[in-house]
Order: sequence, then C-alpha cells, then structure tokens
Amino acid sequence: MASFLSPSATIPLQHRAGQLDVKPISAKSRSHFYHTSVDGDRCNKLCFKAKTNLSAGAIVVENGSTNLNEKIDYGVAGVHHVGVLCENLDRSLEFYQGILGLQINEARPHDKLPYRGAWLWVGSEMIHLMELSNPDPLTGRPEHGGRDRHTCIAIWDVSKLKAILDKAGIPYTLSKSGRPAIFTRDPDANALEFTQVDN
Repeated sequence: MASFLSPSATIPLQHRAGQLDVKPISAKSRSHFYHTSVDGDRCNKLCFKAKTNLSAGAIVVENGSTNLNEKIDYGVAGVHHVGVLCENLDRSLEFYQGILGLQINEARPHDKLPYRGAWLWVGSEMIHLMELSNPDPLTGRPEHGGRDRHTCIAIWDVSKLKAILDKAGIPYTLSKSGRPAIFTRDPDANALEFTQVDN
C-alpha cells in the first residue's frame, strides 16, 4: 500500500509493531534520516524528512517491510575505502606517505575525477584523499580525536607509531580508556585513530 502526499505536505515515518504512522514535519527541511533501534517493548523509530522543491507531482511512501529488527542482507563484504578531504594533496601525501608510510594504489583512477586525489592502501582497504574544499571548521575541534569523526586504522604496534609521531613533532592523544590506541590529526584536522591489534 502506498500513501500519496502532496509536495507541500510533510513526512515523518514512525514504525510501531508493523504500523506506519504519517505525521506532519516540514518537507522544506533538508534531507535527514534518523533511525533509532530500541530493544524491549519500546518502539523502533524511523523518521525521514525530505527536502522538496517540486512544483507538481506527489511523494510516494511505500508501506512495505518496515520491521527494523529484520535482518537486512545485501552482501556487505567490508569497508572499501574512506574518503578524506584535503586542501593540498601534496601536503597530505607528505603526511600519509612520508610520516605514516602508506603506499599509493596506482591502479585507482586519479585522472578520471574532476579534482586531484590519491588512493592509499590501508591493509586491503584504502583512504581516498580528495583535494576539495572542506566544509568542516579547522579550529574548535575536540583535542582528542576520539570525540570527533575519525577513521580508525588497525596496527600492530602503537609504541612504534608513537615514536614516529614524536620524531615528526606531530601532536597526539592516547586512548582515554587505557587500551593501546593513539589519536592524531592530519594537516587538515581530519582525526585518525590507530588501534593496536594482535598479529
């Protein structure tokens, strides 16, 4: 069954035990997707706000399988890469290659994109450095990268990386939980975590 809402209508969806309730929210708000899964007899909540600039037509909301506790399986194999924005690719490569020792994946398409970039191997996954404007502020970020958006890289020896960062004069913080992990930032204030794993 589908519900048809006019473009000026509003769309939140709330799922309670297989029912779909449509309640008003401004459809002019930016696109957001909120999903909170709560165990027990409390509800699972799915809320979708859509930005609509349509002059005619309708929005269709399908009431299909909305049970958030159902297993969703479409073949997730792992993380392929993480995109990291940088102001200056050469400066970023000095950090990621020169200090962290990551190698460029030459098989990836550097020249097919409308901006400069580089793909760096991190085990069998990659970091994609993209020379693009960063909408995030460079100042006012938490000192400890674990309290900010961050990419976590598994390594064998945190103490060796600590010595490398000390020698390069790059600031870092240690894990607040006491586990063997170190947090630092790249030249564009992107937070990186390095957590020690058994080899």
